[in-house]
Amino acid sequence: MLQETAAAAPAAAGGNNAAALQQMGFDHLIQGFDGVGWIVFLTLSIMSVMSWYWIIINFIKNMRLRGRADRVVTTFWETTNAQDAIRYMEEQPKSEPFSKIALDAAQAAAHHQRHDGSKLAESLNRSEFVDRALRQAVTRESLNLEAGLTVLATTGSSAPFVGLLGTVWGIYHALIKIGSSGDASISAVAGPVGEALIMTAIGLFVAIPALLAYNAFVRSNRITNNQFDTFAHDLHDFFATGARVGDAAGKR
Repeated sequence: MLQETAAAAPAAAGGNNAAALQQMGFDHLIQGFDGVGWIVFLTLSIMSVMSWYWIIINFIKNMRLRGRADRVVTTFWETTNAQDAIRYMEEQPKSEPFSKIALDAAQAAAHHQRHDGSKLAESLNRSEFVDRALRQAVTRESLNLEAGLTVLATTGSSAPFVGLLGTVWGIYHALIKIGSSGDASISAVAGPVGEALIMTAIGLFVAIPALLAYNAFVRSNRITNNQFDTFAHDLHDFFATGARVGDAAGKR
C-alpha cells in the first residue's frame, strides 16, 4: 500500500507539472488579457510593424543609393560637356539624391547668371549663391536619409519597457488569482507567471531588430553624408570657378 502511494506521488507531481506546462502558452496569454494587457500587446504589435516597415524601406533605399551613387557622380565628372552632364542628371530618378544636389547647384548658377547686374548679384556673388543652394540641397537630402530612424530609435529604446509593463501587470493579476484561490502550488503559479513573462520576451523581440537596424542605418547615413559633402564641394568649385580644384591643380 505504501509502495503504491509512493509511486502515485511522483505520477501526480508529473501530471501537475505537465498541466502547468500546457497552461504556459501564447493562447492562454491572449485569453487572459484584460484591458491593459491588450493595450500593451497592441502597442508592441504596432511598434513591430512600423519598425519592420522602415527597416525594409531604408534597406531598399540604401541599396539603390549605393548602387547608383558612384555611377552618377563618375558619369557627371567624366562628361566633358556641362549641358550633357546636367541632362544626364535630369534623367535620373527623383529619389536619386546626388543628381538632385547637382541640379540645384546648376539651377542656382544659371539663376545668378541670368540676374547678373541686378540687386541679387550685388548682394551675393556667384560663389555665395551657389554655396547657399548646395547647403540647402545637402541638408534636404540628409533629412530624407533619416526618414524612419526616429521610429526605430523609439522602438529599440521603449519596447523592452512596454513589454516589462505587461509582465508586471500580468504577474500582479496572477498573484491576485493565486491569493484568492489559496492554491500556491507550482501548477497554479507557473502558468500565469510564465504567461506574463512572455510579454517581456515579446518586447525584446520587437526592440532588438529595431535597435540593430537603427545603428546600421546611422552608420550608413554617416558615410553617405560625407559623400554628399565631398560632391557638394566639388560642385561649388565647378559652378563658381568653372573647374574642380583637383582638375585645376592637375593642369598646373
